[in-house]
Amino acid sequence: MAEATAARLITTVQEAQAARGSASVVLTGGRNGNGLLAALAAAPAREAIDWSRLDLWWGDERFLPAGDPDRNHTQAAAALLDAVPLEPGRVHVMPASDGPYGTDAEAAAEAYAAELAAAGGPFDVLLLGVGPDGHVASLFPGLPGVRERDRTVVAVREAPKPPPTRLSLTLPAIATARQVWLLAAGADKATAAARTLTATDPAETPAAGARGTARTLLLVDQAAAVELPPAAAAG
Repeated sequence: MAEATAARLITTVQEAQAARGSASVVLTGGRNGNGLLAALAAAPAREAIDWSRLDLWWGDERFLPAGDPDRNHTQAAAALLDAVPLEPGRVHVMPASDGPYGTDAEAAAEAYAAELAAAGGPFDVLLLGVGPDGHVASLFPGLPGVRERDRTVVAVREAPKPPPTRLSLTLPAIATARQVWLLAAGADKATAAARTLTATDPAETPAAGARGTARTLLLVDQAAAVELPPAAAAG
């Protein structure tokens, strides 16, 4: 799945750059997100991307000190970013807990929201890993962030996965992307993948509320596909 998605992403970024001069992609962390970045790093076709004309954002981040090995940015740098010629000013890292806002996660969220607003246009591709509980980014079932309708970035407290404090895009921010790609690989993601297609309440299954303006893809491997509705599995 990671290799196929990497190939699809290379093509999509090329097309966006050809059409608009630049492209913007929102990265995701976790097992599936980092696997995709590693596959992209290993793909010879990655040279087809003009990395200097690519903006990178994050869907969520663990609110930890800069360089902490558990931060999504740290893991992304090791998997891919340090190996490609990105323009530093176009790599939009979510604030760290030892940054200019200190441990004030709410202020950090507001700052990232302001950076998003200043950038303007929609994301070309927004990547999201689907958790076994159906969470995407750091929008977890039952927590206030998944119900947010006005803000584009929120501070998340008491997350059920460590660390408990995080920053996350909201569903309204996700909904501005041209394409949303939901990644689910592994048997532990099978139920969540199926609920991504069938659930009706995003507060219970946040992945069900993550949709793009032009296209939404659920990208799965065989293990995660076993519970999909027959029509979806056939497609």
